[in-house]
Amino acid sequence: MGRDFTLGEDGVGNDVVYAMTEDGVRTAVIDVTHPAFAVAPTEPELAAMAEQYVSEAGRYAEVPDAVRMALRESMLGRRLMAASGTFLDGMSTYLLKLGPENLGEGATAIDRRIATSFPVFAARLRLADMARLLAEGLRPALAVAPGRAVRLVNIGGGAGADSWNALIRLRGEQTELLAGRDIAIAVLDRDSRGPAFGARAVAALAADGEALSGLDVRFGYLSYEWSDEGSLGEILEGLDVGEAACGVSSEGGLFEYGSDEEIVANLQVIHAGTGGDAVVVGSVTREGAVVRASLIGSRMATRPRTIEAFGRLAEAGGWRLGEVMERAFSYNLLMGKM
Repeated sequence: MGRDFTLGEDGVGNDVVYAMTEDGVRTAVIDVTHPAFAVAPTEPELAAMAEQYVSEAGRYAEVPDAVRMALRESMLGRRLMAASGTFLDGMSTYLLKLGPENLGEGATAIDRRIATSFPVFAARLRLADMARLLAEGLRPALAVAPGRAVRLVNIGGGAGADSWNALIRLRGEQTELLAGRDIAIAVLDRDSRGPAFGARAVAALAADGEALSGLDVRFGYLSYEWSDEGSLGEILEGLDVGEAACGVSSEGGLFEYGSDEEIVANLQVIHAGTGGDAVVVGSVTREGAVVRASLIGSRMATRPRTIEAFGRLAEAGGWRLGEVMERAFSYNLLMGKM
């Protein structure tokens, strides 16, 4: 892991941590507990934003040429346009979650406008949900075994921000809960650029005085396609997850883009390769008016499902639904073994 990072001041005792991307761009490290990144909307506020988004969606069916040109020249716009009909790569997804005030010097007015849009706000909220659910799922196993190793396996994880934010939450809520443990974050993804930034981000967070200071946290990347679930068992075995407190996550990944068969197959392998108290958290694209409205403009290749339909897939994979957070675009959920 590298330690190529800088600290940016936004107030005494209130620093934002930075790390470098593969392209050499100084980029903020998201800490969902930090005021610069925290999002805490009320249910009425979310409902109002969703209603406005659906009512305005038809305006964006056709994008004027002038707007397309401006989007191509913006940091976020060109990434979103390239993802039409497919999915955003991990680093692009991470940049969207920074928020309009943390995009950096290269951001344009259009970038900031994109960053304030409802779908992007929802992605920031999704990250916060994932970190909370993952921390809550791991806490019971950690509480009863002080020396037990911790393994966070992130499928389609990009930079792995939900994993490191779960650790930040656990550390903040109970300072000694993670002390003295062997902790590893493993990002399984087809693209190495997001995980490369994630490794630098975790190194920055582990520096003296930062959120993960003093913890033994390793960050690794493994190339993985969830359509090749046959290799997943070997990956889990290599990570020694069987005896560890294990949390598997897939935010904006497997459960949103994978087929029914791929989801069940991956869950079955995870079930077989982890301990009895392992947990899985993830986001599921939610069937409904908001998602249908989003497809007018973005045409992302997600697979919307009802929570009942996903529950059947989870059960076929050996998992039961626990907490389910109903958001406008997704169900953000926690699962335990049946």
